[in-house]
Amino acid sequence: MVDTNVSTESSSNAAESSNAAESSNAAESSNAAESSSSTASNRTNGETPDEEMRTEAVEATELVGEDLAIGYPTTPEPVVECDSVVVPAGEVTALVGPNGSGKSTLLRSLSNQLEPERGSVLLDGHELQTFGTKELAKRLGLLSQENEAPGSLTVEELVYHGRYPHRGFFETVDEKDEAAVDEAISLAGVEHIRDSQVGNLSGGQKQLAWIAMVLAQDTDVLLLDEPTTYLDLHHQLRVMEVVRTLNRERDVTVAVVLHDIGQAARFADNLVAMRDGELYDWGPPRKVVTEKLLRDVFRVEATVDADHPTGPHISPHRAMDE
Repeated sequence: MVDTNVSTESSSNAAESSNAAESSNAAESSNAAESSSSTASNRTNGETPDEEMRTEAVEATELVGEDLAIGYPTTPEPVVECDSVVVPAGEVTALVGPNGSGKSTLLRSLSNQLEPERGSVLLDGHELQTFGTKELAKRLGLLSQENEAPGSLTVEELVYHGRYPHRGFFETVDEKDEAAVDEAISLAGVEHIRDSQVGNLSGGQKQLAWIAMVLAQDTDVLLLDEPTTYLDLHHQLRVMEVVRTLNRERDVTVAVVLHDIGQAARFADNLVAMRDGELYDWGPPRKVVTEKLLRDVFRVEATVDADHPTGPHISPHRAMDE
C-alpha cells in the first residue's frame, strides 16, 4: 500500500484532471431523443463500429448542455454556441472537427471548467453548479490536454491521486482505495510500470498512467480532451481500447475529443461534428460520416465506405482550398 495522505497542493497538476469536476454532443433536442430511442437497434443493425454486446448495464448518467454560449474573457463574442448538446448515458460520444472548431472549449464547459456565458450543463437533470466539490468529483472526471506531475512520483502514486474525492482530508487510503487503484492500473495496462517514476516514461506510457488516475476516480462520466494526440499508433489504439472497455464493463458515459475522425468512427457510438463554434451534425458514425461532411467541415475530398465492418472507412484524396 502507498501512503498518499499528502496535500493536493504538492501535486496540484497531478490532481487537476480529477479536480475538473470541482469547478464542474451534439444535437437539436430531436436528435437527442432519436439517440435514446434508437440505441438498442443501432447496436444490432450494424450502425456501431463495435458489434460486441455491452455487459448488462447499471443505471448510467447523461450529460446535457442547453442553450449554451461559451466564451473567454479575451473573446468579445462566444466561441461556441449551440441550442442543445447531449452526451447519452452509457455511450461513447466523440467530438470531432478541425482545429479551432470549439471542441475543447465545449468539453471544458461540460466538465465545469469553463462557465458558460449563457445556458446550463445538466448532469442527470441537475445543474453542475448545484453539486458540492467532492460530490461532483465522484460523478464526473476530466483528463485535459496538458497534464503535469512531479517526475519523481511513481505511476502508482499518481494513480492514488485519483482517489481524493473518496477520502476525507485527514484520511489515509483504505482497502477500497487500494482495490480501485489496482483495478485502474490493470485496466489501463500499466502494471509493468507501476513502480516507475512518471518522469522516466514515454509519452504514451504517461498518457496511460494519467488515464489510470482518472479511472481510479471511479466516476459515472469521463471526459477526455484529445487523449491520443502526439501518441504513436500503438498507444493511440491502446488508449481507445481502454476507453471502450471502461464504457462496456462499467457503463461509464464517455465524451472524448478526437482529431482523427476515422478513429472516432471506429470507437464511438455517436459523433458530434463541429465547425466554427457550432454543431454541424450529430448521430451514429454511419449517419454522420459522409463525403459532404468531410468537404464542409474538414475541407477534404475523400471517399467514404459506409459499409466497412469496423465503421465508416475514409479514403482521403486531397485537401481543398480554404
